[in-house]
Amino acid sequence: MFNKNMLNKTPVIAIGLDAADALLIEKWINEGHLPNFRKLQQEGGYGRLHNTVNYCGRPEPVASTEILWPAFISGCRADKTGYWDIIKYYPDRYDISCDLADSGSSYHDYPPFYALGEQYKIAVFDQPYAHLCDRVNGVQILGWGGTFPYTESASHPPQLFSQITEKYGNNPILFNDTGMWWDKKYINWEKQALQQSIANRTAICRDLLRRESWDLFLTNFNEPHTVGHDLYAFSDPEHPLYHHVPREKNDVDPVLETYKQIDRAIGEILSEVADHAYILCFSPHGMGLNYSDLLSQTFLPEVLYRYSFPGKVAIAGKLGCTPPPVITKPVRNSWPGNVWVNLHEPNPVKKLIKTWTHKNFLKSNQHGLRSPYSQEALEKPMGWMPSMWFQPLWPQMKAFALPAFADGHIRINLKGRERDGIVTSSEYETICDELTQILYRLQDARTGKPIVKKVVRTRRYATEDDPRLPNSDLIVVWQEQMTDVIDSPDFGRIGPVIYYRSGSHWERGFLMMKGPGITPGSHLPQGDIVDLPATILKLMGLPIPEYFDGKPLVNNLALHRINT
Repeated sequence: MFNKNMLNKTPVIAIGLDAADALLIEKWINEGHLPNFRKLQQEGGYGRLHNTVNYCGRPEPVASTEILWPAFISGCRADKTGYWDIIKYYPDRYDISCDLADSGSSYHDYPPFYALGEQYKIAVFDQPYAHLCDRVNGVQILGWGGTFPYTESASHPPQLFSQITEKYGNNPILFNDTGMWWDKKYINWEKQALQQSIANRTAICRDLLRRESWDLFLTNFNEPHTVGHDLYAFSDPEHPLYHHVPREKNDVDPVLETYKQIDRAIGEILSEVADHAYILCFSPHGMGLNYSDLLSQTFLPEVLYRYSFPGKVAIAGKLGCTPPPVITKPVRNSWPGNVWVNLHEPNPVKKLIKTWTHKNFLKSNQHGLRSPYSQEALEKPMGWMPSMWFQPLWPQMKAFALPAFADGHIRINLKGRERDGIVTSSEYETICDELTQILYRLQDARTGKPIVKKVVRTRRYATEDDPRLPNSDLIVVWQEQMTDVIDSPDFGRIGPVIYYRSGSHWERGFLMMKGPGITPGSHLPQGDIVDLPATILKLMGLPIPEYFDGKPLVNNLALHRINT
C-alpha cells in the first residue's frame, strides 16, 4: 500500500544504511541473498562512494563516522564546517569533552540540507549526528536507536517521541552495544536485539509514511554499524578471531542475517511508497577487519610515550622472538581491564598477582598512567580508552595521542598554544618530521609489513590558528591490515594486546537509486557523501546552495516537480 496523495508529486525516499559495506552488499546481491536490493539495482543505478576531506588544501580519503554523517547533513566537508569529531580538546587544561547528546555539529552556519521551510513536507527518522531544526516542516524523530548516534533522544513535535516509544518500544541497542566478542551471553543478546531493532524500525517507518504525503522521507538503518563492529569476526574467515569466537551449534552468519532482514525491511517500507517515487539507499562507509582501533587507541599512545620518555615502557612486548599466539582467553571481563593488567611488570610474581586481583585494588596509577578503574577515569569521557590513560603525562610529553576511533590523532605539545607547551614553534617542523619517520618504520610484528599508510599534516605551519582546523597536528592513516603486536626499530615491541571490537570502518560506501529518468541497470558516477544532499535536492527539483561542497549525481536528468 501507499499514500495515494503522493501520486501528485515526485517524493524522494532516502534510506541510509549506516556502515553497510559495499563489498558485502555486492557479494550478497550476486549470491541471491538480497532480492530487494537486487531489484533496486536492476531498476535503477548503482555506484560507489569514495569520500575525502581536505587537510592543508589537499584531499585525503576518510572513513570516519564522525566526519561523514555531519558532511551528509550539511552538504559540506569538515574543513569548511570545522566539525571533525565528537571529541573536543582543551589546550588550556589538557582535557577533552564528549557528550552523548550534544557532541554533534551545531549546523549553525551550514544548516541541514532538508531545512527547506514551510513549503516542503519532510520526515526525518533516526538520522545519526543530526539535531532538531525549526526550519523543517514535518516530523523529526532523533536518537531512537543506533550505535551511539550522538544526538538527543527527542522529536518535533515534542510529544511524538513518547508516542512512538509507547507504541513500538524503546530501541534495545541504543547505548547498550558495548560488550565484547568473547562474551557469549552478550553475543546472543545482540543477535536478538538486532532483529527486534530492525522489526520495530521498519514498523515506525511504515507508520510515518502512512501519516502524510512527504516530499522527502529520510531515515537510517543503524544496525549494519552495530553488527559490523561487534560480530564481524563471526562472518569473515580471514578474521584472526574467526575460529575463536563463541558460537552456538548450527550458527548462521549474523552479519549476513542482519543484511537479509534489512533487505526484507526495505521491501516492506517501499510497499508504502508510490511507484514513481525516487528511492535512494546508501551508506557513507563500510565495515571490515578492525585494523584501526588497537593502533589508534593503544599502540600510538605507547609509541609517543616511549618517544617522550626514552627508556620507559608501559604497554610491554618482548622483542627478538616470535610473537606468541593471538590472545583468545581473556582474564578480565572488560577489554580495558585485560590491557591494564598486562602493563609492563618485570617481577613475574607481582604480574601474576595483578592479573587476578579484584578491580577495586587496581585503581592506582602505573608508569604515570591513570588506571581505567580509578574514579577519575570512570567519570571522564573516554576514560576507558588507553590513549586517555596517558592524559596525566600530556603536559610532559612532546606529543601525545588524542582519543580516536579511526585514524590516529597526534597533538604536538606546542609552547604558546598548550598551557604547559614544551615544543617551540621553531622545533615544530622537526618534531613532525621525526615522528613521521618513526611511524613509517613501524611494522606488524607477525608479518614484518609496514602498518602506516600515510602521515598527514593538518597545519601549514606551527602557529596556524584557524578555528576550523582539527584538534590534531598529525593524522596517522593505517594500512588496512589487522595486528595485535607491532615492532619499532626505535622503541622495540608493543604487544600482543587482546583484540577490541572485531570490525572497523572502511572507505567503502555506495549509492543505489531508482526513479523517473534513471536508466535501469546503470552505473552511477563515483560520488562522495557530500554529493548526496545535492542529489536529493536535485531530485526534488530544488536549487543547490552555492556553499555545498558536493554536486548532483543526476545532472543529466530532466527533473521537475509536478505542481499540485
